[in-house]
Amino acid sequence: MRVYSSFKDIDKDLKILKLQTEIDKEEIRLSMDHTKEQMTPMSLLGSGVGSIVHKILSIRAVSKIMGIKRTDLDHNL
Repeated sequence: MRVYSSFKDIDKDLKILKLQTEIDKEEIRLSMDHTKEQMTPMSLLGSGVGSIVHKILSIRAVSKIMGIKRTDLDHNL
């Protein structure tokens, strides 16, 4: 805990904290704006399709390694 010797020191630290708060708010605003720009319908669709393709390829790779045939998978569903 800091011990202050004058009101001038307290005012100085309060001004610094206020400015830091404004900087933090601006950084958050800029980050949100950047995120909004990146979240276009096409980018969301692309990432969704990419995720599905990744899962399909992962299942196929595991199936191949484990020696599971597609018909075996269909019968277990």
